[in-house]
Amino acid sequence: MKCDPNQFRAPPPSLAVKTRLIRQLFLPPLVVALMIGLGFIGFWISEYYGIRTLSDTGERQLELHARTVESELGKYTYLPSLLELESSVSKLLAEPNQETRKTVNDYLEGLNRRSRSRAIYVMDTTGRVLATSNWRDADSYQGEDLSFRAYFQNAVRGQPGRFYGIGSTNGEPGYYLAHGLEEHGKIIGVAVVKVRLEALEERWQRARLEAFVSDENGIIILSSDPARRLKAVRPLSDDTRDRLAHSLQYYWATLNELEPLARERLNEVSETLTFPANSEVVNDAHEVSYLAQTRPLLDTPWHFTLLTPLNDLRRAAINQGILVAVAFGLVAFLLIAWNERRKVIATRLAAREALQEANSQLERRIAERTSDLRASNERLKGQIRERRQAEETLRRAQDELVQAGKLAAIGQMSTSIAHELNQPLAALRTLSGNTVRFLERGALDTASANLKTINELIDRMGRITASLRSFARRGDDQSQASLTKAVDAAFQVLGARVDSQPLSVHRDFATVQLQIDQTRLEQILVNLIGNALDAMQDQPSPELWLEGSSSEGKYRLRVRDNGHGVDAEARKHLFEPFFTTKPGEQGLGLGLTLSASLAAATGGNLAVEHPASGGTAFVLSLPLAGIQPTEST
Repeated sequence: MKCDPNQFRAPPPSLAVKTRLIRQLFLPPLVVALMIGLGFIGFWISEYYGIRTLSDTGERQLELHARTVESELGKYTYLPSLLELESSVSKLLAEPNQETRKTVNDYLEGLNRRSRSRAIYVMDTTGRVLATSNWRDADSYQGEDLSFRAYFQNAVRGQPGRFYGIGSTNGEPGYYLAHGLEEHGKIIGVAVVKVRLEALEERWQRARLEAFVSDENGIIILSSDPARRLKAVRPLSDDTRDRLAHSLQYYWATLNELEPLARERLNEVSETLTFPANSEVVNDAHEVSYLAQTRPLLDTPWHFTLLTPLNDLRRAAINQGILVAVAFGLVAFLLIAWNERRKVIATRLAAREALQEANSQLERRIAERTSDLRASNERLKGQIRERRQAEETLRRAQDELVQAGKLAAIGQMSTSIAHELNQPLAALRTLSGNTVRFLERGALDTASANLKTINELIDRMGRITASLRSFARRGDDQSQASLTKAVDAAFQVLGARVDSQPLSVHRDFATVQLQIDQTRLEQILVNLIGNALDAMQDQPSPELWLEGSSSEGKYRLRVRDNGHGVDAEARKHLFEPFFTTKPGEQGLGLGLTLSASLAAATGGNLAVEHPASGGTAFVLSLPLAGIQPTEST
């Protein structure tokens, strides 16, 4: 093959240097600028069409979930008007008296139970509640004046009353449906049905759906994210805030505005919102963006908003932009390389060999790296499987250890329980024999008294065995426990030991519901109170304090004794397995370890204090499930 030698003849030195200098100075920045520009265009196009696709899919989801909310709101619409058919309701409104009120209360209670609503009540035209389904409850609406509620004011004028608010009696939110009860064309009262809509939020959370419902005031009343509830989706004027505060529609809630970091309107029903990232949900970003689509709900002034996350879409768009930029850079690089090859044809073969060698090395490195990544992935999968197996084994071992601890405690209590049962058995043997003789003599009164005493003894034996059986069974991790019942059960299990000492017990704790299984709470208290009794065996005047307080969603129960206390060396090992300060074989050293493990499994903890006045105090902290205002003394 022949070629023209003039075609590849080098230019004059001065001109070649000047051209090369211009190319080196301006060509790389130009290529980089074009890469950035094309990458941004690729990102924008990918995001635009991705949002359009998500919007089309979101409209179908929006319609589906909005209809579900409308169905939930509409299925109770008929209930208030149904009370017009009940003659006792008309009779109560015409002539209120105690007998008629009890009849209507019973009717409303049954209707509320069958319809699974929250409450149903009847008011007169002044707004006072005459009868209610929750008349048995401590927070009953009976006698309440609810004339200030908007649903009553609409219903008493003959208009449908639809209202969402927080109850002024118990602070419980609900959806109220009111209907004016007519007789001979005149409104004689108002029937109201209260419905709780929290089931919708639970469904959304189970389905991992991001959505909320805002009412006519722009306040979010239902939300899959509890942090957004009772936030305003639009700014509230001072007049609106004063009106809402006066009506107590949201009780005393602070109606802050839901302020996203960024907001962009796409069309009349869609916009993009950016919020700070929830660290529990998003671990690799500081903010999260949503496509918000809103639709009004039929028969209500409410709006349903569906939030579709955009972070994955934007990551894909960024990758698409990077791919476009890299592709352009690669094409530009190839063009420049081809141009250089054309200009330096004399070094074509050497450059080709060098390029082939570089490609070979790159392929080998890629193959090696791919192999390393694959091996690392397999090792990681194996470690994950081993860890899951270890966690499952640990959980089973912990459950068995808990059960073993309870059976060990039962073994230690067997002597006392046998003593407790022998006493009533001996009394039963004596009383039964005496009863036969009294019956033969015709002394029926004495025989009847003996039989009643026998029944009481049998009940006592039943309580002892029931406490033991309840203490021995396995617990449920997803349940709630009453602190008062657990303390009473613990003292019942330890009854023989408590009766054997001149013990003074000081109770100062609230009647609360804790987030722990009832049996496991009883086991913890049996361990703590049992340890306190052991520590006070040599005290002439043993005293036990049970003191409670709540803080930051948890309840702290302090079990304190005036025993001999724990020395400094033993304090370091109190919660270690199989460590005990009891002499001989009186203890296995598992009680405190198991109690601390049970408390930690529910999100709580068990700690020890050493009061300056002497003795020992164990502090049990558990999450609150609910609290009542009454105090135990």
